[in-house]
Amino acid sequence: MGKADFLSPKAIANRIKSKGLQKLRWYCQMCQKQCRDENGFKCHCMAESHQRQLLLASEDPNKFMDYFSDEFKNDFIELLSRRFGTKRVHNNIIYNEYINFREHVHMNSTQWETLTDFTKWLGREGLCKVDETPKGWYVQYIDRDPETIRRQEEQARKKKQDLDDEERSAKFIEEQVRRGRDGKEIEESPVFTELKRESEEEKVAFNMGASSSVAGPSKASSALGASALKAAAAAASSTKRKDTSADGRAEKKKKSALEEIMEMEEKKRKKQSVRTDYWLQPNIVVKVVTKRLGEKYHKKKAVITEVRDKFGAVVKMIDSGDKLKLDQNHVETVIPAPGKRVLILNGPHRDTEALLEGIDEKNFSATLALDSGQQKGKRVDVAYEDFSKLA
Repeated sequence: MGKADFLSPKAIANRIKSKGLQKLRWYCQMCQKQCRDENGFKCHCMAESHQRQLLLASEDPNKFMDYFSDEFKNDFIELLSRRFGTKRVHNNIIYNEYINFREHVHMNSTQWETLTDFTKWLGREGLCKVDETPKGWYVQYIDRDPETIRRQEEQARKKKQDLDDEERSAKFIEEQVRRGRDGKEIEESPVFTELKRESEEEKVAFNMGASSSVAGPSKASSALGASALKAAAAAASSTKRKDTSADGRAEKKKKSALEEIMEMEEKKRKKQSVRTDYWLQPNIVVKVVTKRLGEKYHKKKAVITEVRDKFGAVVKMIDSGDKLKLDQNHVETVIPAPGKRVLILNGPHRDTEALLEGIDEKNFSATLALDSGQQKGKRVDVAYEDFSKLA
């Protein structure tokens, strides 16, 4: 009996039946043939083409098993990286999405018997981070792309630099507070002097206010009491002056520390105010980093012809001349060879043309000689992302 004609009721019924996933028990991995029922699978196994495939597989079974295992592993990891990125996800969720593809490689034709064995193997090989929970096994893709690693290192460096600045500011403030506190706590101990008499015949007398007027002391004792009171008053006044000067110094120190802190905060605020979230400028060369446009434009250079809404730009590809509208996140700056002209895009020298003199790969920065403005000829260090090559 021949095949049903095109768009005949039987042909339409066959298409409806063959749509979607079928039972795994009636699928032949060697021939990549899916049968709808047991009778169809039995007929396929008796076919000459199937027998030839079995003879080829019997000659070197490990070769075919390794091939199917590599295909399954590559497709699984590609789906994980493309669909979930570096997020932590349950292995069953990925597997269910993977088997939705009708022509996928079945696990019973690979070297792994279960999905759990395959998940453990991914962890042992270092391809993914795996962990077991009461809900099952979870996997997390490890992105080893050099560009991604470079950006992560750059972000870690910037974060460490910010933390170092905050620690230095905190230590400086703590030191100034400690100095002010020590200045307040400094108190000079009172000076005790020995009581002396001019002659041994004189009597020592103390004037105690009302009692002295009643007793009626002699002239010598009155003079001695007056001199003692003057000495005590002079000592008290000198101690008071010393305390006042010490408090004044402490207050002056505290005031200077506060002024220094305010100046530091003001400088930090000014430094942050000159930076902006947008950096696109016309007539600069950029590199397309997004993969959504395909391999034709990925990692290719272009010139910005127009900037729209600060974060969008119309670029013209250098190789093909095509014009594209891209977002700021889809491009990155281009670092030319030393001796070329660049444009500073962010920071205190924004919109200033400069000459690239040297590159510091360790600190991800470059030395630029300003070529315009009031500070023409000045050399500054600028990060990679804050300048780009001029078209």
